[in-house]
Amino acid sequence: MSGGSYYVPESSKWPILGSLSLGAMMIGTGTLLVHGLAGMPVMVIGLLAILAVMTLWFRDVIRESRGGLYDAQMDRSFRWGMGWFIFSEVMFFAAFFGALFYVRTFALPWLDGEGAKGVASLLWPDFTASWPLLNPPDASIEGPRETFSPWHLPLVNTLILVTSSITLTIAHEGIKEGFRDSARFWLTVTVLLGLTFITVQGVEYYEAYAHYGITLQAGIYGATFFLLTGFHGLHVIIGTIILAVMLWRVRQGHFTADDHFAFEAGAWYWHFVDVVWIGLFTFVYVF
Repeated sequence: MSGGSYYVPESSKWPILGSLSLGAMMIGTGTLLVHGLAGMPVMVIGLLAILAVMTLWFRDVIRESRGGLYDAQMDRSFRWGMGWFIFSEVMFFAAFFGALFYVRTFALPWLDGEGAKGVASLLWPDFTASWPLLNPPDASIEGPRETFSPWHLPLVNTLILVTSSITLTIAHEGIKEGFRDSARFWLTVTVLLGLTFITVQGVEYYEAYAHYGITLQAGIYGATFFLLTGFHGLHVIIGTIILAVMLWRVRQGHFTADDHFAFEAGAWYWHFVDVVWIGLFTFVYVF
């Protein structure tokens, strides 16, 4: 390229290994859900492989960055890549929210005799549409006994995530202004808030199974509940790992006011996860 150089990364094995690891974990998870503990070994192996790939891939990228191999063109490439990645995540969650809205807006009313496809009510003539669906139309499926109040644990987790976005923004401003001690402190707080969110959601899942009857087998309500909150929880775990790596890098003095896109990309991801939770809180717990 005239007027400068263009760095082309070396061939990397991590994308294909990451894909295979993720595939193994999902196969194991699916087997676990359908056939029980038989899928556990594959799921655990896949999960451990993903963590190993993340660790080694982060290592290589950090080495390349610290080695001065990235220029302004690579910085733009990273920004575009992160932007498209977050867009793909938006579409990922849009599919799950779409399934939730389809069931609530179309499928349930049709089964109750409403709308253009109300003939579906012939399948279960005694069914009455309602949401949350505590009484599935098929009597062989037991719905949840009750649902969560949005103003207890879900509200606590909402406040935790919103607060974490604020503390992360303060840490980011600290990096940009060269206040490394401030950035380190507020990023530590953010990581701790992420861990707290994960813990609270674990307690909520225990309560769901032990006391509320909200399980994956509890009809469409249980399925959509765990689909949305489960994948979001996985994203929080990944985001917390990313921010923990950024905290380590801040402590190592890796970032400057003008060169900290890795930190910024992690912040983009975390704010996206926060926005998704606001949607979850609104449409899964409140309405």
